[in-house]
Amino acid sequence: MTQFLEQYRAGLEKVLYEPGFINNLLAKAEERTGVKRLYIALGMIGVISIYLTFGYGAQLLCNSIGFVYPAYASVKAIESDKKDDDTKWLTYWTVFAFFSIIEFFSDILLSWFPLYWLAKCILLVWCFAPVSWNGSALIYHRIIRPRYLKYNTKLDKVVGDAANNAAKLLSQGLDITHNLVKNANSKDE
Repeated sequence: MTQFLEQYRAGLEKVLYEPGFINNLLAKAEERTGVKRLYIALGMIGVISIYLTFGYGAQLLCNSIGFVYPAYASVKAIESDKKDDDTKWLTYWTVFAFFSIIEFFSDILLSWFPLYWLAKCILLVWCFAPVSWNGSALIYHRIIRPRYLKYNTKLDKVVGDAANNAAKLLSQGLDITHNLVKNANSKDE
């Protein structure tokens, strides 16, 4: 157990010294307080964990953590020339959407558990963490992808039919709107 914690600490400390916005803030805080940035980061993680467990608005904080950085990293990936980062973030958003749908149906029950928002936040951070055992890659390849490959022809048909029906409804709605406007204009004259 001690070896695992030491590896975790060393990995976290390595990440905390990589250049970036958050690390620049931590460096300033370390300089001003004289407290190592590792301890500042661990303190922040502790405060966020307590807030996610007991705080009002824990849902907003959890969803912000799972959305803000991944959205920023996704825009950055789109603007880069590399394909690997695009795939990484598309995988994250696929898993995020998958969990959002599951959460829609289970949220009423699960949100009553005190550690729900903390557990969800840990899951989301694991899904976007820059590690080889990234959660979104694991969940996508073990759960989502096998089911997609099994049902993709049926899904393609359902999506195609839904798109055709939506296009027909939109066309009919536009025709009705056009006729209503035309009739209203002719009555005004």
